[in-house]
Amino acid sequence: MVSNANGHTAESSPARRSEGKGSRRQALADHAVGHVPGDGPVPDSVTNVARFRVVIYLCAAANSDLARPREECTEYAAAFGWEIADVVEDRVGLLPPEGRDGLTRAVGLIEKEEAGAVLTPWRSMISTIPQEYDEVARSVEKMGGFLHVTGSDWARRHTPY
Repeated sequence: MVSNANGHTAESSPARRSEGKGSRRQALADHAVGHVPGDGPVPDSVTNVARFRVVIYLCAAANSDLARPREECTEYAAAFGWEIADVVEDRVGLLPPEGRDGLTRAVGLIEKEEAGAVLTPWRSMISTIPQEYDEVARSVEKMGGFLHVTGSDWARRHTPY
């Protein structure tokens, strides 16, 4: 109900959409990508936009179960519409980042442009030392990607303590 200045109330009217509304929106979208209406079909380069790709990186001790963090990262990527290029696991515990083959491989996927980001559930999977974490983040950024941590609320939502 909507009230006017006189105190009278009126029913709110439903949204009005004309039959041409959908075609108008399509024309605006086509124009935004450089397609002029009447010039034929939209080029494949415009219609086949690739999804953003990430590599999931997990690191833990040899006897740790990484199934839950892997599942959480997979759900997180799906929530953003990201495609998973690869899942890389290091089973070396908390060695310095430069000593981990899996992390090197994950960052290499950024360098090869097979992924645009390294996704991990917790900062500590990269390093517990802030300077080491920042160094890895900078190296990923220099290659054109970024390092993304899902955050403790998302990743630990169902993880028993």
